[in-house]
Amino acid sequence: MLPMANHPILERPSLTRQDEFLAAVARSRNLHRHWANPPNTPDAFRQHLKRLRSVTHIMHWVCTDEGELAGVININEIVRGVFGSGYLGYYAFVSHNGHGYMTKGLNAVLRDAFRQHRLHRLEANIQPDNEASRRLVQRCGFRLEGYSPRYLKLAGRWRDHERWAITIEEWKAQSRKDASRVS
Repeated sequence: MLPMANHPILERPSLTRQDEFLAAVARSRNLHRHWANPPNTPDAFRQHLKRLRSVTHIMHWVCTDEGELAGVININEIVRGVFGSGYLGYYAFVSHNGHGYMTKGLNAVLRDAFRQHRLHRLEANIQPDNEASRRLVQRCGFRLEGYSPRYLKLAGRWRDHERWAITIEEWKAQSRKDASRVS
């Protein structure tokens, strides 16, 4: 396992954990339902890793304290320059969902995106019936921006999504608020 500096909950994806990843995807099929479509074959997994190694994507695995795969958080379609933005994609794995790993992971990804990668804005598009995902982004300081009918095609259907976003300014304000509560 190769933990990322300063974020032991995050790991850079690699082929070495392909079997573990595919087993977690298979176990999580009912959890993912029509909300996520992770790679579920060795070939799809390799293609996924290859695509996400481009400069327009950043991929993170979220791990438990014991190093097990708890979920995935990607920043996709990153546009630099005056836009400085990307789209989040994420999903948890069964037996680790609901234990706070995705919240810790998303907070670490936000820190990395805004500090290291110098992005200005991240957007998460969430199907309205995915209450766990909506609560996750709310806990991490995202705000609801709008509604996009028939936005993404998942599980064979065009599905409506809510647009949630956070800017670096909002993230910094949230971080200061969180730090003052701990002090």
